[in-house]
Amino acid sequence: MKITAKSLRVSLLAATTLGLFNACTKLDDESYNQIVTSQFTPTSQDLQALIGPAYSTWRPLFLEFNGVYRINETSTDETVTPGRPNGWVDDGSYRRLHEHKWTALDATPRDAWTQSFAGITNCNRVLYQIESGQVPVPTGKEQLVAELRVLRASYYYMLCDLFGNVPIVDRFDVPAGFLPEQNTRKQVYDFVVKEVTESLPLLGDVADATTYGRFSNKWAAQALLAKVYLNAQVYTGQAEWVKCIAACDAVINSGKYSLEPIQANVFKTQNEGSKEIIFAIPFDEVYATGFRIHMQTLQPQNQQTYNAQGSMWGGGICAIPQFISTYDPDDNRLKQNWIQGQQYSSSGTPLVGVFGVTTGKPLVFTNTLPGIESSLETDGLRVGKFEFKQGVRIDLSNDFPLFRYADILMMKAESQLRLGQSGPAATLVTQVRQRNFITNPAKATVTAADLLKGSTYQYGPARNNVVSPVEGGADIQYGRFLDELGWEFTAEGHRRQDMIRFGVYTKKSWLSHVPNGDYRTLMPIPQNVLNTNANLKQNPGY
Repeated sequence: MKITAKSLRVSLLAATTLGLFNACTKLDDESYNQIVTSQFTPTSQDLQALIGPAYSTWRPLFLEFNGVYRINETSTDETVTPGRPNGWVDDGSYRRLHEHKWTALDATPRDAWTQSFAGITNCNRVLYQIESGQVPVPTGKEQLVAELRVLRASYYYMLCDLFGNVPIVDRFDVPAGFLPEQNTRKQVYDFVVKEVTESLPLLGDVADATTYGRFSNKWAAQALLAKVYLNAQVYTGQAEWVKCIAACDAVINSGKYSLEPIQANVFKTQNEGSKEIIFAIPFDEVYATGFRIHMQTLQPQNQQTYNAQGSMWGGGICAIPQFISTYDPDDNRLKQNWIQGQQYSSSGTPLVGVFGVTTGKPLVFTNTLPGIESSLETDGLRVGKFEFKQGVRIDLSNDFPLFRYADILMMKAESQLRLGQSGPAATLVTQVRQRNFITNPAKATVTAADLLKGSTYQYGPARNNVVSPVEGGADIQYGRFLDELGWEFTAEGHRRQDMIRFGVYTKKSWLSHVPNGDYRTLMPIPQNVLNTNANLKQNPGY
């Protein structure tokens, strides 16, 4: 395998240390089954293996079955996991996410907490091994330590966003029985900002295959910092729009990244060469598994569409019709990002349903959905943003772009808009839109006045596509910009955070969801964690 971003990502994410860095204090014989610290000078490949586990936790954290992606998507007005004729009711957790009725016993907050702290522990361990000299780093030690500090900060960013008040643990050599104290959300935010800003001068300025999927260059760190500043008002009560713009400008002015001419290029199976991706979570169908959105959104019959090596699981996740209805019909993202209409085999044969009343009838995905409780196998458009290649396995090889250039442009635009600079903001939004209105280019243009309008989303409880009572979205400040974020970043795990920032997440109704308390902007600290650490207090409302 030649050295490419794809091969480097596999070496990073499939690597484990397997005890290679344990040291012996007394040696009577020459060691053949361990690498002894005094006899070991690591190569660059060894260091990749060392830091690999610290990065690989991002995979289960974000995209495993109960990962952050599920929280950030299916608790929002964008997607839902309804009951299907073949199941998808399980223990009611999908419905609780949609209705904002989750508890401290649910698997989604538990797994998000567990995986985030697993990533932090991995970072702390490697930092300890490097700084204590257990693993000698002849060159580039300061940069590697800086990279790991930013990586650790990325996990704390997730915890700050989801839970707010969490313990800050920045060392590995803790005493036996150590129980960390709880920090405030503001303290966690300050820690993340401090770790990133102090590390930035020590990071590199190269953006190529050697830095892909890593926080080893300034630009990935600046993207993380921009995202944290974008949400500063939510996290601390103090807006940081100017600082967000500065972080975005650092990425823009680097000249390292650009928009793809077609949005779909960002989400191809072999997308590691995209100039739009700033930081990705690398996946591989064999060596770095866990990305299975196609299995969760498509019907078993779609196995014939893609000549898949396994049968899909029956179309759990789908779009909420009210969200789909906000799209302009000429927006290419409506077709590119959502699988809809009559489904066919790879040879062009129309597929038919196999569950319930649609058995034997054309398998046509429609923008309909009766509610969260039950649905037909044809109800709801399916997530199609990521390419599903012919012969696809249960796991995808598409890397997941956590930060991309379009996000940088839109973060800057939102910050400008909130600072009263609607004209420059409109220019940036138009830049992002231009690739998506090929048949009607004039529609790509957005004006300053447009961005000051409310949302076109028809909020309100919906039963069988009838919204009643109608709440609308015209009252949402900068609601049109929230719409723009939805259209560009659909199915990327952005929506919950964006809805919270625009004051919609706990205020509006959609499908079977009605507001269930403002405290739902934070997840509960898992009950099993509270049971083992008396220093922690549950978030308010739970």
